[in-house]
Amino acid sequence: MNQVQPLPATGPPDFRRPLAKPRRRPVLTRDDYPESDGKPVGETRLHVLVTFRLFGELLFAHKGRDDVIVGCDQLMYYEQDNIRKFLVPDIFVALGVQPRPDAERQTWRIWEEGGYGPDFVLEVTSQSTRRHDEGRKHRIYEELGVREYWQYDPTADYLKPELKGHRLGPGGKFEPVAFERRGGLLLAPSLLGLELHLQDGNLRFFDPRHGYLHGHEEEAEARQAAERAQQAAERAQREAEDARRVAESRVAELERRLRGE
Repeated sequence: MNQVQPLPATGPPDFRRPLAKPRRRPVLTRDDYPESDGKPVGETRLHVLVTFRLFGELLFAHKGRDDVIVGCDQLMYYEQDNIRKFLVPDIFVALGVQPRPDAERQTWRIWEEGGYGPDFVLEVTSQSTRRHDEGRKHRIYEELGVREYWQYDPTADYLKPELKGHRLGPGGKFEPVAFERRGGLLLAPSLLGLELHLQDGNLRFFDPRHGYLHGHEEEAEARQAAERAQQAAERAQREAEDARRVAESRVAELERRLRGE
């Protein structure tokens, strides 16, 4: 009588299709990561101007600091050796970074920056970017540990009020930022040591020590205006001195006449 042979130790045969082997990606160098996605900075001219203004204010406020990076429309890669895994924040600020030449940061590569995203991200949002700003970007920024995520809708396409913020909570999840209202002004503090002020739909950064931030061009214009005012004051002072000397000369002449000299 034939005996039943035991099944192999590997178990019954598996007739499913074998899993495809994972694709091995080539190791990329810094030069392999594209520096542009070929898309415009903003949906409209207003969005572009707002983005550049806010970027300029933050950039100028942190000038001279090599431990802070302020970026604008810069590709941010979050998976090494995969050029498809990237986001393009409108504006971001990273604090406490390691000083490196600017040429090495033409793109922002998360794995070279401690494995985390930047501390502060601001998207100048619109109806056309709403799905990404509210969905994919929100989720990935949260996963990357971005500490603050703000959305500003300058044309009030869908945000009312036009500013919305999220801050990373203790559980690693974004929590809505509460605003304080002072008359027609909405304000909220930021981890940057600044306050975000929204009034009449206009967003400004406010430094409690020095007032509203200004960009480089605004600072240059203010400096030129101050120089012009100083020059005008000096010119007025010279004219006053000339007028005083003329008046003194006339008084002296009259006194000589009175004395019959």
